Amino acid sequence: MPDVPIIGHDAVLAAVTPADAIERTRAAFLHHRRGAWVMPSKIYLESPPFGDFRAMPALGDGLAMLKWISSFPGNPARGLPTVMGVIALSDAETSELLALIDARSVTALRTGAVAAVAAQALARPQATSAGLIGCGLHGAWAARCLVAAGYASGVCHDPRTPLADALAAELGAGWRAGSRAEALACDVVTCVTPGSAPVVTDDDLRPGAHLNMLGADGPGKAEATVDAVARCALFCDEWAQASHGGELTGAVQAGRVTRADVTDLGAVLAGEEPGRPGEKATTLFDSTGLAIQDLAIAAAVLAALREGRIDVPAAQL
Repeated sequence: MPDVPIIGHDAVLAAVTPADAIERTRAAFLHHRRGAWVMPSKIYLESPPFGDFRAMPALGDGLAMLKWISSFPGNPARGLPTVMGVIALSDAETSELLALIDARSVTALRTGAVAAVAAQALARPQATSAGLIGCGLHGAWAARCLVAAGYASGVCHDPRTPLADALAAELGAGWRAGSRAEALACDVVTCVTPGSAPVVTDDDLRPGAHLNMLGADGPGKAEATVDAVARCALFCDEWAQASHGGELTGAVQAGRVTRADVTDLGAVLAGEEPGRPGEKATTLFDSTGLAIQDLAIAAAVLAALREGRIDVPAAQL
């Protein structure tokens, strides 16, 4: 087997800007909606009581990808990241392995990018402020992508106050650390928490607000109460995942939400379905994370490598 480039965390972030991640993530939804990119269902492999592994394949634009990634909440106490993994990127025509790519950085970029894509498609046109609840790795990238999408002011909230302070300082003069209520008062609210307890209730909903719910990425997780979810105009990245392991799951299981109540973001982006139903609606986007999004970022990393914009080691496998 020929030498295979191994593209690490820092090289990925050097290769793909937030603005590029946003555009490529938007394009991935359109490719998938039109049937040009395919994506079998995500597979979960539980490793109790520590966490779970996830296998996520996708194919498109001459590339085939398998993402093998984990979520182990106890890892920080061991000095390890919660999320770790690798992406194997192959030529779809020959099956040649083209690169091994750090999955943690790709996941952070596409998670942040989809928050911006959804906000651009579903928030009120006059929305200017962004609230962030959860300032960890993925929350930070959501904020960076929202800034790249034009949200120059906002509020960062996290019970770990130093994280919120540091992120707000990084984002610019229009951003500040604040309370959960202050973050929820913004035009676009993005929640990126572990999903172990709701941070949005029915009483928190405001007419005209848009909510990005990014933290509930598996069964039993939720960032909003069932009552709050059921009151919103609902959108998701993919119904199959969202209804079984996303923010929508609790409301679906309670009989409060059905497939007819939820619109796919891809359908909105393609112009097949309307987005926001009115100025006073509260919209909610449930992101569970799709392999096509990872493929979009991995393809951008490969392009940067081939264009000589990053220099990485190779290994004989």
